[in-house]
Amino acid sequence: MKWIDATLTGFVLAALGLAVSAAADEKEGAYKRLWDGKTLAGWHKIGVGEWTIEDGAIVGRKKKEDPNFGHLVTDAVFKDFTVRVKFKAIQGNSGFYFRIEEKGASGVSGFQAEIDPAGNTGGLYETNGRAWVAQPDPEVVKKAFKPGEWNEMVVSAYGGDITVTVNGVKTAELKNDPGKWTKGHIALQLHGGNDMLVMFKDIQIKE
Repeated sequence: MKWIDATLTGFVLAALGLAVSAAADEKEGAYKRLWDGKTLAGWHKIGVGEWTIEDGAIVGRKKKEDPNFGHLVTDAVFKDFTVRVKFKAIQGNSGFYFRIEEKGASGVSGFQAEIDPAGNTGGLYETNGRAWVAQPDPEVVKKAFKPGEWNEMVVSAYGGDITVTVNGVKTAELKNDPGKWTKGHIALQLHGGNDMLVMFKDIQIKE
């Protein structure tokens, strides 16, 4: 009987724990998948380059002979959110774009969290705007970023407050930013004039 009572108590406590966890997620907003992990449904390509799905990741490729840019853009528009994404930069300069609008056949305007093996990964750049708005400290990037490996970037954008972290290390921050980009699409970049090979996976968003 004592064994049965202990087992029942364990079940009850486990159920209560799940209920508390679910309530916390509902209160704080739970992450949901921004990419389904299998198809490019909900995304569209603009510009040049090739986007494929390989081994559970979005893979972007482009040749440096083409000076134009390429982007994979969400169909949906987002305003205030936290996004977490894993990326692996093998070759070339890429970026995680947010609060953007499409500009012409291959361009975008808005914020970019840099993915740059040369040393600016995690910085904040405003494309077709103010250029660098929060350039990262090279020493901080060196400690946080793992070249050629999977890294996790988290971008939080709520009103004028924007924060970028790479592998848990803060690399850029804006407070009360007066800029005009308050909502827009999310996108992945293939940089013009670069041989590009970059990968993304586990893209999740919390609004």
